[in-house]
Amino acid sequence: MEKENCAAVTDSTILGFSDAPELRVFLFLLFLSIYGATVLGNLGMIALIQASSRLHTPMYFFLNHLSFADFCYSTTIMPKILANILNDDKAISFLECAVQFYMFCTFVVTEVILLAVMACDRLVAICDPLFYMVTMSRNLCMELVFCCYFNGTVCSLIHLCLALQIPSYRSNLINHFCDFFCDLPPLLYLACSDVTVSQLVPYIVATFSEIITIMVILTSYVFILITILRMHSAEGKCKAFSTCASHLEAIIVFHGTILFIYCRPQSSNSMDTDKVATVFYTVVIPMLSPLIYSLRNKDVKEALRKVVSSKIFSQIIFSKQDSGF
Repeated sequence: MEKENCAAVTDSTILGFSDAPELRVFLFLLFLSIYGATVLGNLGMIALIQASSRLHTPMYFFLNHLSFADFCYSTTIMPKILANILNDDKAISFLECAVQFYMFCTFVVTEVILLAVMACDRLVAICDPLFYMVTMSRNLCMELVFCCYFNGTVCSLIHLCLALQIPSYRSNLINHFCDFFCDLPPLLYLACSDVTVSQLVPYIVATFSEIITIMVILTSYVFILITILRMHSAEGKCKAFSTCASHLEAIIVFHGTILFIYCRPQSSNSMDTDKVATVFYTVVIPMLSPLIYSLRNKDVKEALRKVVSSKIFSQIIFSKQDSGF
């Protein structure tokens, strides 16, 4: 067999839609629309939570940070996808690739843990409503959010160190979806040296993290379900189910995709299948999260209605004052 050409790589070229130039305009407009909706939805959710005193509760404190994580990890990759769809030069420096991967991984892991924290918050709210605000104090909420970001940072450093330890690659062409995303599996696939440990460690870390967070979520919802079934009021049951429905939808979509991509042995991975799954959780999910939490949440819709009506009312008053009436 012919030996593969291996060399140290200082920059890379990310493949994706480069073989379909006729789709560039369509893809650019599509992803620009998705990114616009993501920015508007997540920053709008953050602004609404800050503006409405009705939403100043632990649940929306965590949702505020969930929207921030969605916005950040989408912003880490979307500008690159938009630039590379239109440009022929798709090169990305190894440093830029490493920074992109680190930032993306940090916010994704943060969101994984944050969803588990939100499940615990729902557990306290439904099972012990009288002491909810006392138990979930502001200091505790801030400590929990800090732990989410801290764990995301540490986990990302582990993955980044594994990527930096690879001395040489067979090629500088990274085959990943949408011309944009530096992820660890494609980098390991191009490595010349033995990367068995580097493949095994992310698999173990991702699987362990998913098992712990899913166990926390499942345990929380088992107790929540038991509490709801013991309620005598049908209205109380519906209200309890409605407050959990949005969170459950976000968990199923997000964790299902993560498990599919990262928690399978590397040898069984299909690169083409993983590309579709990857674009779903990197591009589509950040756009869906604010929709899930707003369309199914009466408090958010009521707060939005009040904020919009107050702004419109203020504009009418000021316009009348300016006109002399």
